[in-house]
Amino acid sequence: MHHLRDKVAVITGGNSGIGKATAQLFAQEGAQVIITGRRQDVVDNAVNEIGHSAVGFVGSVDSLDDHRKLAELVESRFGGLDIYMANAGVINLTKSADVTPDDYDRHFAINTRGVFFGVQTIAPLIRNGGSIIVTSSLAATKFLPDHTVYAASKAATAAFAKNWAMEFKARRIRVNILSPGPVETEILAKLGVLEADRPNFEKQMASLIPAGRLGRPLELARAALFLASDAGSFVNGIELNVDGGMNLV
Repeated sequence: MHHLRDKVAVITGGNSGIGKATAQLFAQEGAQVIITGRRQDVVDNAVNEIGHSAVGFVGSVDSLDDHRKLAELVESRFGGLDIYMANAGVINLTKSADVTPDDYDRHFAINTRGVFFGVQTIAPLIRNGGSIIVTSSLAATKFLPDHTVYAASKAATAAFAKNWAMEFKARRIRVNILSPGPVETEILAKLGVLEADRPNFEKQMASLIPAGRLGRPLELARAALFLASDAGSFVNGIELNVDGGMNLV
């Protein structure tokens, strides 16, 4: 069954990890998918993997000009959209004492400013009854070591989403927050976890999760599908923790 038949979905950061898994699932469910990413080669490879006439856009969410160009592309090719997933983000785990102004500014430029102005720019093109999904993080509501700046940047996006749920009520646009726990994605390497150390890292993380393991990108994609589709038609303004129960520990 195609739960997103004839829908148009934009997913920022859709070239890898949770974003790419969501783009693949949305495309399989009948959506016309547009993904964004910062590197042409990575975006092109993701588009080929997704198939289903997926479209790639190269740009950065910290650029208002790129947001405008993306909106122009969506309007000119598809006339509008039904689903916007503000998913692109960065993470650099650093103790507060070691955070530099550049570290701080980069987190808030991409994780926070990028989400706000992405929604501000694309919102006029979202059809009435559409859906916005903001990818936050378990770290926004639970203490995790060395996550201070990252957590704050993600907590702000959750506040945005709850306000937007009210601001867009006249247009029946639902706005929800997807908050992943630890997930098996390429981001582990970006956190400095060497391939040789990965089994021990995952074992340690799994011991903190009631489910006993890390999440998988497809599991987050399925949660996003619920929020985007008619299955979640009466769900608005929530924060959906997809973390194997880690928020309880």
